Amino acid sequence: MMAVDPARDPAGARGMGLGAGGPEIIGPRPKTERSIGNLLSDLAGESMLLIRQELALLKAELHEKFSQVGQGATMLAAGVLFAFSGWLVLLAAAVLGLAEILPAWLAALIVGLAVVAIGGALLMIGKSRFDGQSLMPSRTLRTLRDDEAWLKERLR
Repeated sequence: MMAVDPARDPAGARGMGLGAGGPEIIGPRPKTERSIGNLLSDLAGESMLLIRQELALLKAELHEKFSQVGQGATMLAAGVLFAFSGWLVLLAAAVLGLAEILPAWLAALIVGLAVVAIGGALLMIGKSRFDGQSLMPSRTLRTLRDDEAWLKERLR
């Protein structure tokens, strides 16, 4: 498609062959020669724009993910609360069931001691998993020592 140059057709008689010398056809404009400095400046500007856009996307995505995490944590806390409530009801049912054949105080004492014993055992097992030796990255330390020995051997 060709365009008419309005500067060459002051009478506004475009496309009609009127005016001084008739309308002039405009072709594609030649690309301007740009210096390396201009190109590098444009590259830096566009790079900064890209980084800003990527950071904005990251911020929006993290906001969405943290919102999902918050909702998940709320659901988790509600689930724990209901499970704990159910556990307490089950303990009360165990006391009431045992109270059918034993005095109520003895039934409550037996159920309480059983729960404390189970809880104590779980605490001891959990505590043993957090001692210094079990958290030590022993394989990594061993390979680092092996690498150190190999390096010393090579440097001799």
